[in-house]
Amino acid sequence: MKKKFLYVTLFSFSSLSFFGCSDDEYTDPTPTNRAVYEEGEELLAGRLTINSQTSNAFGRAIPGLSDEEQIAFGIGNSLFNQAWVSSPASTTARDGLGPTFNSRACTSCHSKDGRGLPITDNFLGSNGFLMRISMPGTDENGGPNPVTNYGTQIQDKANSGILHEAKIRATYEIIEGSYPDGETYTLQKPIYEIYDEQFGSLQGVLTSPRVGTQTIGMGLIDALSETSILAHADENDANNDGISGKPNYVWDVKENQLRLGKYGWKANQPSLEQQVFSAFHGDMGLTTSFLPENNCPTPQVDCVDAANGGEPEVTDLQLERVLFYQRTLGVPIRRNFEDENVLKGKVLFNDLQCISCHQTKYTAGNSPSTPLIEGVVFNPYSDFLLHDMGEALADNRSDFKANGREWRTQPLWGIGLIETINNHTFFLHDGRARNIEEAILWHGGEAENSLNEFKKLPKSQRQELIAFINSL
Repeated sequence: MKKKFLYVTLFSFSSLSFFGCSDDEYTDPTPTNRAVYEEGEELLAGRLTINSQTSNAFGRAIPGLSDEEQIAFGIGNSLFNQAWVSSPASTTARDGLGPTFNSRACTSCHSKDGRGLPITDNFLGSNGFLMRISMPGTDENGGPNPVTNYGTQIQDKANSGILHEAKIRATYEIIEGSYPDGETYTLQKPIYEIYDEQFGSLQGVLTSPRVGTQTIGMGLIDALSETSILAHADENDANNDGISGKPNYVWDVKENQLRLGKYGWKANQPSLEQQVFSAFHGDMGLTTSFLPENNCPTPQVDCVDAANGGEPEVTDLQLERVLFYQRTLGVPIRRNFEDENVLKGKVLFNDLQCISCHQTKYTAGNSPSTPLIEGVVFNPYSDFLLHDMGEALADNRSDFKANGREWRTQPLWGIGLIETINNHTFFLHDGRARNIEEAILWHGGEAENSLNEFKKLPKSQRQELIAFINSL
């Protein structure tokens, strides 16, 4: 493939206020950077990248699966997409939903293996939204402290004859702002209300809203060694670049010990397996051999006494099929990767230090599901570590080692296809950002300097940076 060399006049970091210099010290920019197409950079998952940009691009299997593996992938896909029903039911392989739950199917939160929707203004309910809750302090394993009568997640739906736990609605405060060049923008800040509580007041409890995100590339992340992730950790900012990177250590149900967290908005799950069986349990009320008890706090008598769909309701084989499906979902190829504006935006992405958290060039280790994954070099644009994102994004709820201002860096791969696949562009942990630009503008904390430098860019360069992110 022919390489393109595009010389771009950008800022020399020696002259930027990024490192604490005042505007008075700003000097003329020096053309020290250039935007270059790097051979193969469009292949975010290396040799396992999927050549698809359609509305089904997130649902494709990695290349190279055997006929038997493709059958297992198809069964997992069916289990991921089909709705579960309450017990007793004639459909014994899919019964056991609830008694209380948030969703009837995995795909309800991850439509077409993509992102869910936030609660929109004055709209009750959502496909893909849930509210975590807790009390101050920790449980016996160092995790969130459950709320009496409720646990750590509000189930806003229930089977017939069973009480839901509570309902959630949102209104939005509009925040107006402007760039130094005079262009204005607005952000929408969600204000959540918990109401219709059935088992005691939830007013004043710690809350953390979440929206389901795309599930592509999960098998590559699952195959990452702890060493690969910890290589980017700098909890005490020893290199003085303003970026810390803190690992979360969370309770592994299967191993009965603390392990490095990889998944979830707070890196609060140690493995893809636990991410999946915890979602079955917390989101759909389905038991597994790892979490065999119904998700029913003691005073919820009707929930406790409700019929089950088997012991467990999700069999080990069904769980393994869903895991295989998730581990072998491919990552789509980038778009417009040789476009001049995209290449210029890539330089800005690096020079504004976005790359410090949204890291690339990992090598996958062994996968429990397929040897195809081992040794693949991939670019998720995440370090899978916790970062202080500032007060504006704080949920003020701790989750193991993650404090109320810290979030795991979200992988950016596939972000530009969300609109094609899910017909929306809501981003961040609760979907408050209505597009990529707003997501950038919400950044604070460790990203405050990067945000300020983004704001100082002329509009054309802001658009170039967004074009690059949209190409991922």
